[in-house]
Amino acid sequence: MKVLFWIGLVVLVLGIVSLFVPIPRNEREGIKIGDVSIGVETRQTEKAPPIISAVLILVGAGMMIAGKRKP
Repeated sequence: MKVLFWIGLVVLVLGIVSLFVPIPRNEREGIKIGDVSIGVETRQTEKAPPIISAVLILVGAGMMIAGKRKP
């Protein structure tokens, strides 16, 4: 059951971190005509939706509680 507690702790921390740290995403667009290649690379950072963070926090807390209970 201790494994469940530690996995829950990791999920809980990931849920809290996802509220503050944006997720980077790179996109490449381009066109190639013959030997000439023209391209543009964009970089965007987005935060995870709050509902996903809330679910991760609740699941992590639930797993920690379940891992601490004695059978």
